Amino acid sequence: MGKGTDKLYITHSEWASEDAYSASAGSGLSKSNASTAPFKRLPFNFCAISLQPFNHPVCSPDGTIFDITNILPWLKKHGTNPVTGATLRSTDLIKLTFAKNEDGEMVDPVTFKLFTNNTHIVALKNTTNVFAYDTIERLNIKAKNWRDLVSEEDFSRKDIITLQDPHNVQSRNLSTFKYLQEGTSTLTPEQQRERNDSSRNVNTTALGSGSSLFKPPKKEQIPDINPDALANNRASIAKTISSLTQHKPITPFSTTSNKTPTNPTTTPSQPRALHTTGLAAASLTSTGLTPHTTADLASLSLESYLLVPRRVRTKGYCLLTLHPFSPTSPRLQITLELAPEFAPKACWNFIQLAKKDYYNDVPFHRNIPSFMIQGGDPTGTGKGGASIWNKNFDDELDGPLSMKFDKRGMLAMANKGKNTNGSQFFITYRGTPHLVRKHTVFGQVVEEDSFKALKTLEEVEADEKGRMKKTEVRIKEITVLVDPFEDFLKDKDARERLEREKEEIRKKGGAEDERVTWTGKRVRLDGSLEGRADAGGESVGKYMKMAGEADGKMQGKESVLEEWEGGDEQRVKKKVKGGGSFGNFDNW
Repeated sequence: MGKGTDKLYITHSEWASEDAYSASAGSGLSKSNASTAPFKRLPFNFCAISLQPFNHPVCSPDGTIFDITNILPWLKKHGTNPVTGATLRSTDLIKLTFAKNEDGEMVDPVTFKLFTNNTHIVALKNTTNVFAYDTIERLNIKAKNWRDLVSEEDFSRKDIITLQDPHNVQSRNLSTFKYLQEGTSTLTPEQQRERNDSSRNVNTTALGSGSSLFKPPKKEQIPDINPDALANNRASIAKTISSLTQHKPITPFSTTSNKTPTNPTTTPSQPRALHTTGLAAASLTSTGLTPHTTADLASLSLESYLLVPRRVRTKGYCLLTLHPFSPTSPRLQITLELAPEFAPKACWNFIQLAKKDYYNDVPFHRNIPSFMIQGGDPTGTGKGGASIWNKNFDDELDGPLSMKFDKRGMLAMANKGKNTNGSQFFITYRGTPHLVRKHTVFGQVVEEDSFKALKTLEEVEADEKGRMKKTEVRIKEITVLVDPFEDFLKDKDARERLEREKEEIRKKGGAEDERVTWTGKRVRLDGSLEGRADAGGESVGKYMKMAGEADGKMQGKESVLEEWEGGDEQRVKKKVKGGGSFGNFDNW
């Protein structure tokens, strides 16, 4: 058992030697192999240079997190990574966007699980969003879905940056930070002077009689600084901070508490959906959410509220102006009537693109006589163009216009299949029943001059494929004459304002000409009541009055009868026969 012997025991010298090896070799462990520095781990939400919680987080390409206000002065002075000592420039910094719940705690934006010091945290370099690695692994890597779960931007495996790995605790070990090992100060000159100023660090009120003996050291003579250079320096730092701290908001799901409204920006007039936020059910089944006990209605965006069929029923009008074909040709204008009642998305898309001057100088690339003329593609090839949402939107085929397609001058969306509407549109030269329920009709041509201009367009020569080679027809501009959505919102605001005013008047007791008593009688401006007896109206107790008048008349008749019958003698009262009751008990 001993070294080089057949003894069944270990001597004290063998057990205490530096080269001993066994389960009991702890006391003989060499001092050179022992770790002299204690292990101190930096929390994930702390800046690696100030060792304080960060407010504007950025990270280096290796995943070290800094606060932008602390790392920029360091880089300006040293130009290296304070943790590893490697070269680091301000352009290499990557801003981080953390999702937070209503309590200000950092959470995963998809599962809403709290980030702790034992969570594997990663960030996407191109989108700046921060997730739990568990979420990325299950929903992106294993599912082969290489799109950001919040912004839906594409990313690759190289864009994944590890910010905290619980299996690699040495990555955030303070004892391995280079600037701490070398003792390099991370304070700015102003912070260093403030720290060295004993007059600020000594509580002179607690010195008692010794306060007179305390003399603060003389302030060091600060060399003159060029104000222009200082201003430029501060301006450059502020510019870098502003560019790196412009975080994209992460609002995948509202997790507000009952103390605050569901949407902080919600106004009283903001529309609400017919369904709830779902927070009550979600918080009941998930420990990652704050408990909610009320079923609040979900907020709708203004666009989602307006783009509901049959909500906006007023017509819209646009004026399409064309460039002259030649110096002598007249200016052509076509008035278009839009129907947002049945095709709100198509009308909204057309109006918003027109307001952005999207159709200005865009050609009509296809013209087929006795069929239609098509345009709206800025490339002029018929293969381009995008909607106001930069993606295709669905067809709207339930309106009466889309069901007929039976006359000249119908305005419809061009597409390349089902639900592929973009910016291209066409105007028919005749009824096209074969296009029923295949294209969204959202308007029509109105006015006689517009149909004359449409006839002029139909007469422009084109080849068998509809391409106009000799004469180019271009849209000069599309002017929105009447925006039905704006008119709808103005009317809605006016109605709500009137209702609020009426509610305020009601709370104050009503207007002067609307005050009533508890019986429902209106009070006049002079204070009198409508319906009083002196006013000639009916009053309360009119039947009692009539009964009193009748009694008076009967009493008059009885007195006359008594006089005629000799009514001086008193009438003999009839004895009332007793009933079967006991009466009172006074004689007992």
